[in-house]
Order: sequence, then C-alpha cells, then structure tokens
Amino acid sequence: MRVIAIDGPAGAGKSTIGRALAARLGLEYLDTGAMYRAVTFAALGSDVALDDSAAVGALARALRLEVGERGVFVDGVDATRAIRTAEITGAVSVVAANSEVRAEMRSRQQAWAAARGGGVIEGRDIGSVVFPDAELKLYLTASPRTRAERRVAEAGGDVDEIERAIATRDHYDSNRRDSPLVRADGSIVVDTTGMDVDQVLAYIEGLMAGKDQPAQ
Repeated sequence: MRVIAIDGPAGAGKSTIGRALAARLGLEYLDTGAMYRAVTFAALGSDVALDDSAAVGALARALRLEVGERGVFVDGVDATRAIRTAEITGAVSVVAANSEVRAEMRSRQQAWAAARGGGVIEGRDIGSVVFPDAELKLYLTASPRTRAERRVAEAGGDVDEIERAIATRDHYDSNRRDSPLVRADGSIVVDTTGMDVDQVLAYIEGLMAGKDQPAQ
C-alpha cells in the first residue's frame, strides 16, 4: 500500500494539507479525527456516558460510519457539520482516549487503506501506531498562536480563548495512555508557521522527490 501518514496537533494544517496532497497524488484522503468526532456525536446522542469505556467501546463497534468525500454519516445521519460543533470539540478527547474505541477505529482505518491500496491519512497516531511502515511520515506543527489564528479565521471566536483550548488539547492528547500524540520514528517535522498551503505542499513534494530541503 502507498500510505502517506500525516500527524500533528490541532490546527497545524493536517486536513487542508492532507486533502490537497491527496488530490495532487491521485490518492484518497481520510481524516481519522472525524471518526473519533463521529463516535463522540453518537455517544452524546445516546444514553451512553462518555466515561463509561466499555459502553462507548461497544457503541463504536456497532456504529455504521462513513467518512469521505460525501461527508460524515453516522448510522445514516449526515453529521458533517454537527461533529465540528463546540460541544463535540470539548468532548472528543475523552472518547479518543478510550482504548476500545481506538482499537476499533484503528481496525477500520487499516481496512480503509487496504481496500484502496493506500491513501493520505491524517490524525494523531497514524505514523506511530496505525501505519508505522508508511511510505512517508510527516509531523505537521505550528506555533499555538498560529494554530489559534487559523481556527478563528475558519470559524470565528476569541483567539486567546482558542489558544488556551489548543494548549489544553495538546496536553491531553500527548499524555493519554493509548496512542498519545507523538512524533513517530522516521517522521519529518514540518513547521507550517508562516507558510501558506502552496509552500507546505511544495516542501512535501520536494521531500517525496528526494530533493534537499531546508530544516523546518
């Protein structure tokens, strides 16, 4: 399989770069964060408590989930917009730390890639856990302020508040027991601070072509 793994913290540009890179390479794209948001959406819409690990795990295994170009569908319901609400954003870290949920989503991610012969796949643990033998492993990051400003540009809000929320999410994701956010062995760090999409893509394409690149 030809897998390009993109990991990194919230707001680093993973989704934007992942989609654009997939289009240029003629590969399909998978946002694994949307999968965890979808499970969170389903749990909040049921009587399942988010801290009930076994119940949330069972819900994840039973879920009919579609994440793709059409959007995100949870048991046939279009949840594309709903999974991006503040409520989901505030709760998803708890669900993403659930080992049973992670095992189920990991299996689905691997099956997705196997069915397509690979793809550009982004998340928090793609290069470190899900696809450790990926053709290229990238770790996208940016300064917390830059990441907050990007979120404000996309959805509005107070930049200071969002920067604090990002710092909290970083700490939670980096310190969870199961598949924490880490730089995978063999991954290349790309700091997107001060870079636009075209500059980041050019840098990555240079890496793939074997060209010498300046340190990021």
